[in-house]
Amino acid sequence: MVETSKAPRWAWWVATGLGSGRMRPASGTWGSLAALVVWVALAVGTRLLPWRWLAEAVFLLLPILLTWVSVKASDLVVRETGLKDPGFIVADEWAGMWIALWPLRWELLARLGHPGWGLILVLLVPFLLFRLFDIWKPWPAYQVQVLPEGQGIVADDVVAGLYALALGPLVLKLFR
Repeated sequence: MVETSKAPRWAWWVATGLGSGRMRPASGTWGSLAALVVWVALAVGTRLLPWRWLAEAVFLLLPILLTWVSVKASDLVVRETGLKDPGFIVADEWAGMWIALWPLRWELLARLGHPGWGLILVLLVPFLLFRLFDIWKPWPAYQVQVLPEGQGIVADDVVAGLYALALGPLVLKLFR
């Protein structure tokens, strides 16, 4: 008999994207949207940090830290539930979205004073690209899903986030 341990509460909060993974239908889209909202709040909030280099360091480290914590939290939740890749785990969408959004922080902050289509596009383009690549899973996103537990859950979304990271600024240039 295999004994499973309960995942700590923090692991459930992280794995479910602060509960956004429980929303239906399309929990991955809801998780990505929640990640976007939190990222915008953090981007705006870091303007209050006293040193610009500190804000840059925070935003450089956030996607890396979130990816690592997402793998750990997903591991714990998968072990508790016994499910391979449950739909309510959206920490992977959070990690991928934050990677996709990473280069756009200063553009977002510059456009906050001038709301309009430019601001909407800065948020919508990486969101749509990330969702496209997350669903489509072009090479090697599909292939890395075979990694064990949390690594396999998060890895394909990291790849999707990297694709969106690379293409997002290029697509945005088409609208300028």
